[in-house]
Amino acid sequence: MTDLPRATIGIIGGTGLYDISMDSVQEVTLSTPYGDPSGAITIGEMGGVAAAFLPRHGAGHRISPTELNSHANIHAFKQLGVERVVSVSAVGSLQEQIAPLHMVVPDQLIDRTRLRENTFFGDGLIAHISFANPFCPDLSAQLADAVEEDASATVHRGGTLVVMEGPAFSTRAESALYRSWGASIIGMTALPEAKLAREAEMCYATLACATDYDVWHDEYASVTVEVVIQNLQRNVTASRETLSRLIPRLGGERRCGCGDALRTAIVTPIGHAPQETLERLGPIVSRYTKQ
Repeated sequence: MTDLPRATIGIIGGTGLYDISMDSVQEVTLSTPYGDPSGAITIGEMGGVAAAFLPRHGAGHRISPTELNSHANIHAFKQLGVERVVSVSAVGSLQEQIAPLHMVVPDQLIDRTRLRENTFFGDGLIAHISFANPFCPDLSAQLADAVEEDASATVHRGGTLVVMEGPAFSTRAESALYRSWGASIIGMTALPEAKLAREAEMCYATLACATDYDVWHDEYASVTVEVVIQNLQRNVTASRETLSRLIPRLGGERRCGCGDALRTAIVTPIGHAPQETLERLGPIVSRYTKQ
């Protein structure tokens, strides 16, 4: 691990965002105890800040939301020294005021997934992280600030993101239910990603890019795939511009509590945990196993 390049910022690209512009680029292929990440990780610099980029769905968009190996993705970032993760995702809007091409930096999650393992812990080492506020407020605020600097962009600060299993989209009844809950947007990939990032003591924020009104909006019920793709492409361009403004500002020391998320969360005495489990968790728990 000591021979690996280091990066303090991790960027996870969602649908359509398969590469970004960086300087001094190198590609790294990592293995983890949880299997392979979505693909090779590109490491470079943006404004002098070392960043690692990973396309969530792999080259050519080959990995479905349910098939994503988020454990491997987050573990690989941890190996590289990543402290902050910026996730970019395409989403559907559940509210009239969040129009297609608008961006949302959510502050809450509702988990509607069913088939995903959502923790690094178990097998003799138990931790219960605090997840009341699933997104880092500091990183989220900086992300929203970076969007707002584009006068043509509209960003909504805060909002609840429903994470569904997929790969099919919602029924009309489901969409109406989520709207009745007051949810803002719906997507398929923020979980377990956000939980695993918190367990790995990383800051995590999502730039959610609306492509459509899900299926609840009668006036837009007949929207074509071509229109959604056009919106997706425009959102990808805006996301790249946002990242180019944001990443150079993230080289400083963190002031939030994300970096100490495990300090009071691990309930199993380290001496009682199986060695195999400790080795698998590796860099995630190493600061606590050395005490």
